[in-house]
Amino acid sequence: MESPDNATEHTGIAAQDWAAASADPQYRAAVVDLLGALAYGELAAFERLAEDAKLAPTLGDKAELAKMASAEFHHFERLRDRLAAIDTEPTEAMAPFARALDDFHRQTAPSDWLEGLVKAYVGDSIASDFYREVAARLDGDTRALVLAVLDDTGHGNFAVEKVRAAIEADPRVGGRLALWARRLMGEALSQAQRVVAERDALSTMLVGGVADGFDLAAVGEMFSRITKAHTKRMAALGLAA
Repeated sequence: MESPDNATEHTGIAAQDWAAASADPQYRAAVVDLLGALAYGELAAFERLAEDAKLAPTLGDKAELAKMASAEFHHFERLRDRLAAIDTEPTEAMAPFARALDDFHRQTAPSDWLEGLVKAYVGDSIASDFYREVAARLDGDTRALVLAVLDDTGHGNFAVEKVRAAIEADPRVGGRLALWARRLMGEALSQAQRVVAERDALSTMLVGGVADGFDLAAVGEMFSRITKAHTKRMAALGLAA
C-alpha cells in the first residue's frame, strides 16, 4: 500500500520537527502511545516469528524466518532507543498495549506452518497500513522513524510464494486459509479499535485536535483504504477476501 506520506504536502504538526511539535503535551502523549504500541508490536512479532520457525518444514525456511525475526528485533531496538531519547521509560510506554496484543496473538494462534505465514502477512500488513496512515500526520522526526521501522522484512514475498505453492499442490488448502485470513482481519480491527478507545491521546490524534486533517469521515476513509489493501493482498496469496 502506498504511503499517504508520499502524496501529502505537510501542514501544521506534520510540517514541524519533534522539538516544536512536542511542546503540545497532548501531542507528546499521543506519540509516546504510538511508539509504545509499535515497540511492543515489534517485540511480539520477533517472538512470534522465532516461534513460527519451529513449525518450518525445511532448514531453509527456518533460517528465513530467523532472519525476519532478527529484523523485527532491530526495529524494536530503534523504537526503544527513541522512547528513551525523549525521556520516556520504554517498558512503561509499551505496557498499556501488551494485553490487547497478547490477547490477539492468543486468540489467533496458528495451528500449522501455513496459518502462521498467513497470520504474519495479513496481520502485520494491516498494522503497517494503519501506522503509515497515521505517520502522514506526525512531526517530521517521528514520521521518519515510524516509516523506517515499517520497512518490509521480506515476509510478504516469502509468505506469498509459500502459500501459493501450497494451494497449487492442494487446492483445498485455499478455502481453509481464506476463512483463517478473514478471522484475522476481524480480530485485528477489533483489537485496534479497543486500543484506540482506551487511549485518549491516541483517539484524539485520529479524530482531530492533535493531528491536522483527521476527522471522523477521514477515519472512515482510512479504514476503507486499509480494507482495500487487505483484499489485494488476499488476491496475491491466491485467496478470496
